[in-house]
Amino acid sequence: MNTSIESAPPDTGSRNVAAIGKSRAGHPSAKRVYTCSMHPEIREDHPGDCPICGMTLEILDASPEDGEEDHAELKDMTRRFWVAVGLSLPVFLLSMARGCSSFHLLPPGVSIWLEWALSTPVVLWAAAPFFVRAWKSLVNRSLNMFTLVALGTGTAYGFSVFTVLFPHLFPTLSHNTEPPVYFEAAAVITTLVLLGQILELRARTGAGKAIRALLGLAPKGAHRLENGAERDVPLDQVVVGDHLRVKPGEKIPVDGRVAEGVTSVDESMITGEPMPVVKETGQPLVAGTINGSGSIVMLAEKVGAETLLAQIVQMVSQAQRSRAPIQRLADRVSSWFVPIVILLSILTFLAWIIWGPTPALGYAVVNAVAVLIIACPCALGLATPMSILVAVGSGAKAGILIQNAEALETLERVNTLVIDKTGTLTEGKPVLIAVQPLPGFDELALLRIAASLESSSEHPLANAIMRAAKERSLAWNKAEDFKSIPGGGISGRVDGKDILIGKPSLLEERGIDLSQVANAVEQLIGSGNTVIAIGVDGKAAGLIALNDPIKKTTPEAIRALHRLGLRILMMTGDNRQTADRIGRTLGIDEVVAGVIPQDKYDRIVALKKAGKIVAMAGDGVNDAPALMAAAVGIAMGTGTDVAMHSAGITLVKGDLRGIVQAIALSHSTMRNIRQNLFFAFLYNGLGIPIAAGVLYPAFGLLLSPMIASAAMSLSSISVIGNALRLRRFRGMGEAK
Repeated sequence: MNTSIESAPPDTGSRNVAAIGKSRAGHPSAKRVYTCSMHPEIREDHPGDCPICGMTLEILDASPEDGEEDHAELKDMTRRFWVAVGLSLPVFLLSMARGCSSFHLLPPGVSIWLEWALSTPVVLWAAAPFFVRAWKSLVNRSLNMFTLVALGTGTAYGFSVFTVLFPHLFPTLSHNTEPPVYFEAAAVITTLVLLGQILELRARTGAGKAIRALLGLAPKGAHRLENGAERDVPLDQVVVGDHLRVKPGEKIPVDGRVAEGVTSVDESMITGEPMPVVKETGQPLVAGTINGSGSIVMLAEKVGAETLLAQIVQMVSQAQRSRAPIQRLADRVSSWFVPIVILLSILTFLAWIIWGPTPALGYAVVNAVAVLIIACPCALGLATPMSILVAVGSGAKAGILIQNAEALETLERVNTLVIDKTGTLTEGKPVLIAVQPLPGFDELALLRIAASLESSSEHPLANAIMRAAKERSLAWNKAEDFKSIPGGGISGRVDGKDILIGKPSLLEERGIDLSQVANAVEQLIGSGNTVIAIGVDGKAAGLIALNDPIKKTTPEAIRALHRLGLRILMMTGDNRQTADRIGRTLGIDEVVAGVIPQDKYDRIVALKKAGKIVAMAGDGVNDAPALMAAAVGIAMGTGTDVAMHSAGITLVKGDLRGIVQAIALSHSTMRNIRQNLFFAFLYNGLGIPIAAGVLYPAFGLLLSPMIASAAMSLSSISVIGNALRLRRFRGMGEAK
């Protein structure tokens, strides 16, 4: 067992991904390293808690098996929580009934002993992890939220036990003849803190799914060619220089190039673009992308940690660890609140010993402990999780899935929004937008000819053309002598005529004059369309243009986002002409085209270094690193699982207007949390001096234990009631 605190985290990227590869192949993984997301300088060789903030350590080297480890702690905390709920509820009811002079569930003496019996498992078993973390905080001289929790619950429980066993040592306060006990405070605080831990662990487990989803994109093995024979081997046995067979529908196993054959490859996970790309001899292939209907032989050039997919895994992992946890505010408060409360308790004890009436020791102990108990973080513990809990439910009803509570907090301060194009601003599905026939052909005839030839094609646009023909109820004949032409075209015979379809430049190379449609080609391409030309019997027959249309709701959403003061930047892997057209149409502030996942990630990091608070909206695997690197990742619900696991917020409908709704929800929630924190601190600000006895010299008043208990309950009720106002959130508006 070894623990170390390093001055700066080393560059572990390559080792991390290498370990992933070994673990995936079934080989023993390298020695695991655990770190803290809030304090990355912490390095331990075993699971546990951060010695600085008390947070649960997470694995530095990701692997597919990590999900079970994440779930183990979540299950443990969930089990403790429900046991605590079941035992704390009757303790709370018994306490309230005991404090009511007109109603008693049980005789006072019996009630107190039953409260003790029920609260003991909550404090000694359910809260055990918090006491361990609090002890570590003292040993490491780093006070945190767990120090405060242990101090409050331990004092409340310990003092209550002592007063039950030795009631004669304490003076009778006000008209209450029962010993002052706070079993309900100890049990309720424990239950609330357990709820907060469950919310944190659920968010972390959801984030970990992103890496496991990425790991699942790579196949587990490959078909290696050895002396003309084909042999299946595990992926970790593939080396640079191997020739691999990739069959139709299979995933590309490693990065490399086409050695033999022609096919089309779905590269949407890398580029974000929905149209497959034709791959011929010598063209590059990327691991994890999906081969079309052609069978090819590829040359392996990058394997293991060197593949682009492995680099994406590394970027996502690094971005996950760079995020601060939602509990950082509570830790900052605890760093000064805990010592101040302890100091006030000590000063209260000394003041009553020196100036208090007889018996001075009894009054000193009661009031000093009252200060500690009334400072218990009951309302403070409720302030954030209750608001988040209600907001998550309200957001879900409005189609906003909040997977990371911190994202909801940060979204309020976002001033820069980075948006992917395909599937976010556009439909993400190419459609036929224009058929321009030349004299001698009509639109439907030209489309039928194209669909007849494309039905035998692996061309990326074939499905869009055939879909358009079906929508127009056109029937087509099977093409004869079909051939795929390297360079972007197909040829064959339809209805006894020689047909050539492809890029305009290809038809011109084959001697077909396109001068009549030259201006139309230029205009269509300039508008960001994909244009293919059709030749019949050696003559130009017309043009077909396809495009990925803008979603109908996008313009309204962009205008609303601008009204909120956000600067909008579009980043896409598409070409400059298409990107600029979309940008001009929608009024995007800045357009960046032709980017790869690394470029998106780097641009997000650069914006953050420039002081921008960045939200990223995307829907593809290629967006995953940028989604994780951004202060807030927003995934379209119509996108990939990897994108949704990488993001803190998912818009179920894939509608960009959901970002406007999410921002409104964020503002409502954070305002609600600040109000809750104000109530909690106001309670402590008024309660602590009264508990210390400041009213005694002038009015002879001391804080009755029952009044203190009622005040604590009232502060919690006020926080809960305020949080429930978020249920009135209705989407585009805010909670009233």
